[in-house]
Amino acid sequence: MTPRTRPPSCICPNCNGFASSAVTLGGRDRHGHLRTITAHCPACHGTGTARRSIAREGARA
Repeated sequence: MTPRTRPPSCICPNCNGFASSAVTLGGRDRHGHLRTITAHCPACHGTGTARRSIAREGARA
């Protein structure tokens, strides 16, 4: 018997699963390191997955 597998998570359509990225601010600090900030996807809040929505047709009578 094969082990049960979890259903694949739904990838965020806005960021395509790449939820966080490092963005350079341009320039370097006094130690020579690039100054960066971390930007998160506003739709999935940095998780890379989206909620599954079940479309129910005809649910209202």
